[in-house]
Amino acid sequence: MKVKFKTTPDGEVAIVPRAEYERLKSFEQEAEEDRGTARLVARARKEVADGAPVLPKDVVDRLANGENPIRVLRQFRGWTQTELANAEGVQITQNYLSDLESGKRQGPLALHRKFARALGVPFDMLSTIAVSEQEADPARFAKRKQVVADMKRRRGQH
Repeated sequence: MKVKFKTTPDGEVAIVPRAEYERLKSFEQEAEEDRGTARLVARARKEVADGAPVLPKDVVDRLANGENPIRVLRQFRGWTQTELANAEGVQITQNYLSDLESGKRQGPLALHRKFARALGVPFDMLSTIAVSEQEADPARFAKRKQVVADMKRRRGQH
């Protein structure tokens, strides 16, 4: 490799061929990626040491492939639908849970928080499929809106 050194007002600099510069730049990028990976590994080790759940690869693969996280995590824990539906703090019907797992219905954020606590996993593992209360039960909110409109009409408010 042909390197030239030149003195400038800012000090001595090395002048290298562009190909060598690009090669060195790629090493720098790889080193930065390695530092980033090391930070992620250190953080993961700390989280595990602090009690974060450790999931087997097959569970992670199922989640990554888009399977319903409630079902995947329930099965990972070895629970039936009835056991999760009746878990402390959850208290829903098995049919409702079945609808949530099959995608027929969407559950509200508050319910997914309860599932996370019962299953011993971080809420963010379930938050991606949770919806607002209104989205979870649009019929109830439509009825509530109608009741409010009827009350206003009776009071003479439009």
